[in-house]
Order: sequence, then structure tokens, then C-alpha cells
Amino acid sequence: MDLPQTPSFRLDGRRALVTGASSGLGLACAAALADAGAHVILAARGREKLEAVAAAITQAGGSTETLVMDVADINAMRDQLKPLGGLDVLINSAGTARHTSALETTQEDYDAVTDTNVKGAYFLSVGVAHGMIDAGIKGSIINVSSQMGHIGGIERAVYCGTKHAVEGFTKAMAIEFGPKGIRVNTLAPTFIRTPLAEQTLSIPERKAWIESKIKLGRIGELSDIMGPAVFLASDASALITGTSLLVDGGWTAG
Repeated sequence: MDLPQTPSFRLDGRRALVTGASSGLGLACAAALADAGAHVILAARGREKLEAVAAAITQAGGSTETLVMDVADINAMRDQLKPLGGLDVLINSAGTARHTSALETTQEDYDAVTDTNVKGAYFLSVGVAHGMIDAGIKGSIINVSSQMGHIGGIERAVYCGTKHAVEGFTKAMAIEFGPKGIRVNTLAPTFIRTPLAEQTLSIPERKAWIESKIKLGRIGELSDIMGPAVFLASDASALITGTSLLVDGGWTAG
């Protein structure tokens, strides 16, 4: 009997672009892809932090390079993508948040969050898809969303709106790019211990409320999203597109 073979989780020989790679979820995803064998292009706005991450990945045996990029600057971002050619993987992890009640939202806060989380992510996905199609690459685009792209949250009307938008355009792009062999999914974590999340986790009553919502009873760690990122980037998820991989400890199940 010939047994079916498990597809490989390895990414050897593949090139990946990870935005928001200087810290938090982006850094963890970049480290995970490099560990799986990919050559990782680290992108973020700050050069110093990027170079520190690149040095650490290189020291660990990974292959990487850096690219100073602001995804909210659409024209500059498009120009920066051209020399990269066809990529195999994109992890769209650049994101921001300004948490206020809906009644106190300013246009400045709305625009700042939306320009990065929606507009930047949208046009970066499109730009990378163009490169994949031109090079004949059947690639994987992974948009880092959030459990808040599936539910509502306290003082998160703008943030939730942006992540719901990411979930929506991911599905539409999956339908459009599917015939080209390009998969588009979201990775949707709960609260993970990052500098961005500390804005909320530093408030004891909020932290207690969050822990009560997560059925596994703990805040997420960066390591919790690394395996899922490699899975969505690899051939192990070859028939998965247009969906959201929730890494939320059971929050949305309830």
C-alpha cells in the first residue's frame, strides 16, 4: 500500500516579505519563516530595529535582508516592490491602533489606523500579487488580522472596522487570485504579548476581562502564532484560501 505523504512545512528556496517585522507579531513571523528555510525580506519603518532583527536571524542561521518601508505610503511602496520581482510569500503584519470610544474618535485617529491597517495592507497585497502573477508563482498572501475582525471590542470601533475590512478583502482577493494559484488568508490572533497589546494588558481590570474571555485561560505568546504562520505559508495549507485562521484560545467560540 502506498500511503499518502504529508506535505512539507519547509520553505527552502522561497522568498518572503514580512512587513511590521521590527517588532511584535511581524518579528515572530519573520523568525518562523526564516527558521523554516525561507529567505525573508524584513520590512518596517525603522532601520535600526530592522537591522537588529536581521542580525539576530542571521546569527540563528537564517537568510534575510532589510527594507525600510511605510505601507501607508502607497506610491513609495509600489516603487519598492518592483525590484523584488516575484515573491513566494507575503505576511502583511504592519499595523497600528488608537483605542478610544467611538464617541471620541477623531478623524486623525481614524485616518492613521485605516491608512495602515486597510489601505496599506490592501495595496501591498495587490502589489505582491502582481509580482507573483508576472513571475508565474503560486504564492501565499497572509494578512495579519485579529479576532477583532470577527467580533466587537471595548474602545475598538476603528480597529475592529479595519480588521473586518481586512477579512472582507481577503475573501474577495482569494476568489480573484485563486485561478492564478495564489492563496490569500488571514491569521487572526487574540491578545498576544507585544508592545502594542501592552496598552491594554497593563490595565489590570482589562487584563482580567481578557483572560476570562480566552477559554484556554491565558494571554497569547509570540510563539503561538509562529507555527500557524509557517503553516499558511507552506504547502501544508495548499488547499486553504479565503479563510481566517483564528489563534484566539477559544475566545470567538463562546
